[in-house]
Amino acid sequence: MSWLPLFLRAPIVSLIGENCTSIIVDDLNLFEPVCLKYSISKALGLAIVLGGCIVKLPQIFKILKARSAQGLSLSAFLLETLANIVNIAFSVRQGFPFTTYGESLFIGLQNYFITITILVLNGSEWLCMIVAALFVVVSYLLCDSSWTSTHVLSTLQTLSIPVVISSRLPQIMKIHKEKSTGQLSAFAVFNYFFGTAARVFTTFVEVDNKIILVGYLLSFFTNTILAAQMIYYWSPKSKSSKTAPKLKSG
Repeated sequence: MSWLPLFLRAPIVSLIGENCTSIIVDDLNLFEPVCLKYSISKALGLAIVLGGCIVKLPQIFKILKARSAQGLSLSAFLLETLANIVNIAFSVRQGFPFTTYGESLFIGLQNYFITITILVLNGSEWLCMIVAALFVVVSYLLCDSSWTSTHVLSTLQTLSIPVVISSRLPQIMKIHKEKSTGQLSAFAVFNYFFGTAARVFTTFVEVDNKIILVGYLLSFFTNTILAAQMIYYWSPKSKSSKTAPKLKSG
């Protein structure tokens, strides 16, 4: 008999399972290695999914407030959105726990909105409608097994690894070239950095798929570069003022 009320115990069971709930909650064996690692992974996964719900909102608000997409790479968001779609379709059809990929759904929706917004701000309304429709069609085709076989989807998931890297490179190069992060959201960058670090752990614990793990490892690497750039170019005005030569008074 559990000492914890059912309405509190039930959500824990749904998250970590009956066995680990009995060990950790009922028996108060908090440091049982297997369940402890699994529970940490589940907690991190849930936190990542919740973070994914809002990670791009500051970026969206920043774009809308400035009515500018300066400093943002359209190709980066296009590629990242495509990678999100492939990852979601693959994870759903493989039956992976939602806590191991859920943030991809929410981030994908936010990337979808940002991509459309960038196109609109650039005056490409027709291209915006075409891209918006294509993403919807591709999502449907990948999720439907009658259109896309498991083998093809697995291949696409493998190919999405270089796509993820490619989605970051234009943004990294753009920041390096402009020596500024422009309208890029620091919250989004650092959320990605910590999120992918945690996702590497949760994938290692819960998902027996090396392709997914390698993808997150490489994503963590590129996010580390972006985070470093965000820190380095945090205040370009102050840096330029420091390096600017002083004028002698006449």
